[in-house]
Amino acid sequence: MNHRLLTRREALHLGAKFAAGAVLGSAFFPLRLSAQSSRKPASEFDVLEFGAVGDGVALDTAAIQRAIDAAAATGGGARVLLRGGRRYLIGSLQLKGGIDFHLADDATLLVSTRREDYGSALGAQSSALAQSSSDMGGTPMPRLAAAAGGPGGPPASSPNGVVRQWPVEVAALTALEAHGLRITGTGTIDGRSREFMTGFDAENEWWRPGAFRPRLFVLTGCRDLELHDVLLRQAPSWTVHLVGCEHVLIDRVRIDNQLDVPNCDGIDPDHCRDVEIRGCHIVCGDDAIVVKTSRQGAAYGPCANIVVKDCEIETQDAGVKIGTETTQDIHDIRFERCKIRSSCRGLCIQLRDEGNIFNVDFSDIEFVSRYHSAPWWGRGEAISLTAIPRVPQGKVGTIHDVRIRNVTGRAEDSVRVSGTPESRIQDVRLENVAVTLDRWTKYPGGVFDNRPTTAYPGLEPHGTPGFNIRYADNVVLDRCRVEWGQNRPDYFTHALEASDVTGLSYPGFVGEAAHPERDKAIAIR
Repeated sequence: MNHRLLTRREALHLGAKFAAGAVLGSAFFPLRLSAQSSRKPASEFDVLEFGAVGDGVALDTAAIQRAIDAAAATGGGARVLLRGGRRYLIGSLQLKGGIDFHLADDATLLVSTRREDYGSALGAQSSALAQSSSDMGGTPMPRLAAAAGGPGGPPASSPNGVVRQWPVEVAALTALEAHGLRITGTGTIDGRSREFMTGFDAENEWWRPGAFRPRLFVLTGCRDLELHDVLLRQAPSWTVHLVGCEHVLIDRVRIDNQLDVPNCDGIDPDHCRDVEIRGCHIVCGDDAIVVKTSRQGAAYGPCANIVVKDCEIETQDAGVKIGTETTQDIHDIRFERCKIRSSCRGLCIQLRDEGNIFNVDFSDIEFVSRYHSAPWWGRGEAISLTAIPRVPQGKVGTIHDVRIRNVTGRAEDSVRVSGTPESRIQDVRLENVAVTLDRWTKYPGGVFDNRPTTAYPGLEPHGTPGFNIRYADNVVLDRCRVEWGQNRPDYFTHALEASDVTGLSYPGFVGEAAHPERDKAIAIR
């Protein structure tokens, strides 16, 4: 048994001991999981006995699918076993309910790079999404096959000449209404992201995607869903996309993507309810953990009762985020005890559509947020809560009842609470939030990043205060602190700047201007 595997197992064992005693269903919501969680498999279906070769060359999709189908017919937590010491080459698999899909030891699922190995263009789960959008009177939202203006979705035209394409929801592992599905083991799913790229763009410092690149997981309409311990690496696009799923546990999953590959989100709960994401380690170029309500999944309703805790994150986009797809309500969301080692926005809520976002808690979080090369969205904001119409005359909901507590970080741009005349942000409390503003990267600053929007400037020239509050009501900064690093460019300004606000209070606020000989510490207009 190789040394790397032993080290990983030991780490997982220690992590399990550390987590022992943690209550799964907190007072925040009653999380109900499948009774299979602690059961041994009722029966086992070894993919080798169904014709899989596991040499990384022969395509094993059909053999593994036969094992999945046989296990699903048995049900009761039957295990589909992928033995260690082998590399199983696959196109697209459809996982089924009532099974444990288990990657034992160092087993690897290797994603095929050939488009023809993925069956029909959309697959069952994408057909369901298209139908749900039609049922709700919606229209599919354009999504990038290769991002131009930024990984989260560019302007209509691209100065880099990258073509925007309609979504093709192809994934290596899919599931549709697969209730009681478990994905477990210490093995690896390898998305081979570099092989889906056309080359490295040195000027913009990222890889340029080709015309085809699958997601790793698209799991749709599943209940009592669990993912444990597996390593997901090098996703060419989104890693785990959950659409309309309920009662979900993602526990100690490691995502190790390439930081300079666009659109490779970590975990995206989309129209989901009763979800817990805990103890995960995520490295990815795009948003690490992002809660959303996309246009395509409208039939699945709002997103609610989601807890993210004890995760470690490194990304070139947002660390923990809500939005930008916000077509229905998102509420009762909690992020706690996370460490964001690098990001372009530490904590982020981006409301751009007609849904409302409320009852959100961020607590006990450390972060670093910095500028990255021009195509990446986000300009080093420490915390960013924005409510901005996506398009002129577009309908936009409201952000209200947000609490941010015991948050500390180092950033290159402001803490922003920024509504618009169309949507004022209300009832936000920041308590014991301490931010140090400094500049340490080479990229130009002095801007706020409002994207995605065509209703307002995407990149807005603006000085960099410690806290910027505008078009907001009843914002409390309780014992918040601003400090400035050694590098203080001219555009660094006030400790606190506010405009078009009502009910602003800042008891115990500490901080001076970056240039006290020029600016006041607190400027309210």
